[in-house]
Amino acid sequence: MADQDLLIRNDDMTDTGAGNGGGQSLPSNIEAEAAFLGAVLIDNRVLEELPIAIRPEHFFEPLHQRIFDRITRLVERGAVVTPVTLKPYFEADEALKELGGITYLAKLTADGQGLLAPRELCQQIYDLALLRELVSVGRNLVEGALDTSDEVAPMDRISQAEASLFAVAEGATTGSEASNFRDAAITAIKHVEAAMNSGGGLSGKTSGLGSIDDKTSGLHDSDLIILAGRPGMGKTSLATNIAFNCAEKHLEWQQDGGEFNYGAPVAFFSLEMSADQLATRILAEQAGISSEALRSGKMSRDDFQKLSFASQRLAELPLYIDDTPALTIGGLRTRARRLKRRHDIGLIVVDYLQLLQGSGRATDNRVNEISEISRGLKTLAKELSVPVIALSQLSRAVEQREDKRPMLSDLRESGSIEQDADMVWFIYRADYYHEAIRPDPPSDSSSEAEKEKYRIWEDRYLELKNKATLIVAKQRHGSTGNVPLLFQSEITKFTSPSKKDYSDWGYE
Repeated sequence: MADQDLLIRNDDMTDTGAGNGGGQSLPSNIEAEAAFLGAVLIDNRVLEELPIAIRPEHFFEPLHQRIFDRITRLVERGAVVTPVTLKPYFEADEALKELGGITYLAKLTADGQGLLAPRELCQQIYDLALLRELVSVGRNLVEGALDTSDEVAPMDRISQAEASLFAVAEGATTGSEASNFRDAAITAIKHVEAAMNSGGGLSGKTSGLGSIDDKTSGLHDSDLIILAGRPGMGKTSLATNIAFNCAEKHLEWQQDGGEFNYGAPVAFFSLEMSADQLATRILAEQAGISSEALRSGKMSRDDFQKLSFASQRLAELPLYIDDTPALTIGGLRTRARRLKRRHDIGLIVVDYLQLLQGSGRATDNRVNEISEISRGLKTLAKELSVPVIALSQLSRAVEQREDKRPMLSDLRESGSIEQDADMVWFIYRADYYHEAIRPDPPSDSSSEAEKEKYRIWEDRYLELKNKATLIVAKQRHGSTGNVPLLFQSEITKFTSPSKKDYSDWGYE
């Protein structure tokens, strides 16, 4: 074979890290690399039929990396690549000179053995590259565990190791490079195409609520979405509705097919409610039975049958609930990576941000800890390339104002939440606050003024009842504004109104 000299020259490319016994070579197959390059040089169309997107850095031999990089560049320009057309690019290559110069390129195509199984050779080159990445991860893990010169934080080491292993599993290298504009533009065009095929407006994953999708164009990968509200506004209900809708859309796509999938498997991290409580709420929403009736068992046989049908329909729903209490941001990221690896989740919901804990180094300062958590959630969204919806509390300043509509300054404990978020949503229900000022119902002995006061209150309550508003206070990729919603408090379910005019939603 033409690569015998390479095999000799790579004898010193050994892994002498801790624990390998010294002198053990990294996983590689120089002959397979040479045979594969020979196949590509004989027939450039081999590159069009590869099982995976192999890259130059997957080759072990640096010279082979440079040859493959040049081949792919020329092919992208529409050129026919042969040893002859490669010659000008490698005449000054010192490594090639050691192997006999340009004649080495001709030797690669001498026997054509690579054409017998180019796909298998490609797969082996890729697999060996991943094994070398695993060796690197293991070495770094051992060195980090042995190094006690800094703070001893084993859970941090485990989290870092999980992140590195996830990167290897995804086929990424330890040092990911910047993508060129061409790749980014192709991805952008695909998003636009998806929006066009959805009927216009939806380029991300669906929330299942048309009025929200119209405003945001869907939930976009790598975005951190903060959903905030005061207690009683229904932020957990809205989050469960969105999680269910997205998971259900994915299930429908699996069953019916289609070019674009606007749903995704969903991971729901519930730090406040248990998994069975959350499941009860979702069952109530989908069966149309009040949560109170479910808890008390006060329902008819017809209602129980509805509940049974709903549970059967939801049995295959790709919605994964993790109700581990007192999670750290590092622990949450570790669990999310596992769910991504096992179930390919496409949306993460965290209920709620303030119940997460930091790494432990910033617990003396709650503002710093919340900043660490919000940055960690944004990093997670980018790392897994999924939208992350994190619920958040609002400060009590809202209750002290006459106008109860939330503002960005009401985000509790840290301005970094606003800074890190791609979108900030506030859920607001005017009927909740109007209910709080309900006057005493009039009696027969009440004065006309008292009766009139109650009538005015009641008329306004009927106008506001079951209406909610999602305030989009920040949107990095679009405009801000108000989104109308309907809220059925008995079954904690949000829906979109059919009408477009919502001037009577409490905002005139």
